[in-house]
Amino acid sequence: MVNKSFIFLAGHHRSGTSLLHEIIRNHKDISGMVDTGVPEDEGQHLQSVFKPASEFGGAGKYIFDANSYMNESHELATEASAQKILEQWESYLDSACSHYIEKSPPNLIRTRFLQRLFPNSKFIVILRHPLAVAFATQKWSKSSIKSLIEHTLRGYELFAEDSKYLQQCYVLQYESFIARPQIEVDKIFEFLDMESIEVTHHIRQGINEKYFNAWEKHKNKLWNKLIPPINQKLELRANKFGYSLLDYRNEFARSLSSLA
Repeated sequence: MVNKSFIFLAGHHRSGTSLLHEIIRNHKDISGMVDTGVPEDEGQHLQSVFKPASEFGGAGKYIFDANSYMNESHELATEASAQKILEQWESYLDSACSHYIEKSPPNLIRTRFLQRLFPNSKFIVILRHPLAVAFATQKWSKSSIKSLIEHTLRGYELFAEDSKYLQQCYVLQYESFIARPQIEVDKIFEFLDMESIEVTHHIRQGINEKYFNAWEKHKNKLWNKLIPPINQKLELRANKFGYSLLDYRNEFARSLSSLA
């Protein structure tokens, strides 16, 4: 397929992908899309080969549509697709750079498809607490919190299965990135085998806390007491990615090395 070195950034909506994209594309040897006129400069909106997440329900919904998932067996995983996507994206990129970076949330469930088109791809996937993702996304999706938690976990689970087929993939947690941005960015550039850069962006702290507060108000409503949205099965699914839906205020992190 196309041999240009791509860095694909993936993660649920409202998981820090835009901030991470801005930081990484500041590297002198990396070119990223900027001032494109589309939402968050996402490559999904700057090509006509495959459909963006909005065609499958948008944020908090698109993963529920099986047609949004793509891997190397997809009918569009062809040489012609790779060439057309590259042609459309390159008008926003500097070909003098050794690497291109592209970020779009639905990359989370399209890593194998993208790797097929661009074999030299490296993937950076950022995870965030399912409760924070759910509450941060609700204003767009208008879905229930329970549905949004399910959407978040299902996306992580699809990625976890697909990650077994990826040649180069790095996984980090939003919470670690926010707590120590320079350390996490240094690790990312070590993965990319490139010299790191200084993080000059202002990083807001404690954002998850307001979503945890919103969750406590939500779960204490009468109808949620009668039909608890969280059970042990759901908790165990979250645990696999280093998160707890029941003990969310305490430190809870598990190694993600099996996904890297």
